[in-house]
Amino acid sequence: MTPTHLPYGGIPTLARAPIVQPGGEWRADVAALGIPFDIALGFRPGARFGPRALREASLRSVPPFTGLDGVTRLAGVTFADAGDVVLPSLEPELARQRITEAARLVRERCRLPVFLGGDHSVTYPILRAYADVPELHVVQLDAHLDFTDTRNDTRYSNSSPFRRACEEMVNLVHITTIGLRGLRFDPEAVAAARARGHALIPMTDVAGDLTRVLERLPRGKNVYLSVDVDSFDPSVIPGTSSPEPDGLTYAQGMAILAETARHNTVVGLDVVELAPSLDPTGRSELLMARLIMETLCEAGLDGDRHA
Repeated sequence: MTPTHLPYGGIPTLARAPIVQPGGEWRADVAALGIPFDIALGFRPGARFGPRALREASLRSVPPFTGLDGVTRLAGVTFADAGDVVLPSLEPELARQRITEAARLVRERCRLPVFLGGDHSVTYPILRAYADVPELHVVQLDAHLDFTDTRNDTRYSNSSPFRRACEEMVNLVHITTIGLRGLRFDPEAVAAARARGHALIPMTDVAGDLTRVLERLPRGKNVYLSVDVDSFDPSVIPGTSSPEPDGLTYAQGMAILAETARHNTVVGLDVVELAPSLDPTGRSELLMARLIMETLCEAGLDGDRHA
């Protein structure tokens, strides 16, 4: 038996996956790509350190996993870690180009890419790499709509990724946003999202009847999952730029992701807005790394897809 490192030893990659280049000669079921970018934030910085923190936290729970029921998950599922996109410090358009290209390269080589952000603006250039996916749906866990046209004369902030994606991608047909709450909403953005037929599900609906919320999720679609960690209550995940009270519990968030993964084809997953420096306990990255692995367990990668 080959000796293995304890969680705090060795070089951190997602789930101890081998390190590869985005455009190299490799194939895997799951591949990670880090996007350490946070210059599009409107409040507290630090999400650029999210990819590294998620990798380190993932070393605590490396697949395969055997549960109390004796069922082993992700056995035989192969992993790779394509490192981080090499980003210019203050050239956002060039950064978006590099993110899109790297995402395309990773998509070509794996079944399910996992993108480690970074602020939420990175989801727009990632989604551009999915322009060939027919009738793409997005399920977005988020306290904020992120459909603003401009913020402070900026069109590519973390408030606008889905607005820019919908303008450019004719195949992006629907967005379901879950966990919305707070005092500040852009009326024009809300109206524009509703005009496109998007499902805007406030946190009050989740707290009131989670079963009815789960019934509103897509079925039988190609789905991209975008998880903004501020969708969770700050008592659960404090390490984020713009926390909002009364958010998702871990169980609620995981129920939404599991239900989506079981009944759709998940084509990509991102976790964004994690700012590890804002949570000295380290639990934010530990729980988000756990959430990534649990979502992968539900995505049918090992043949255990639900009807």
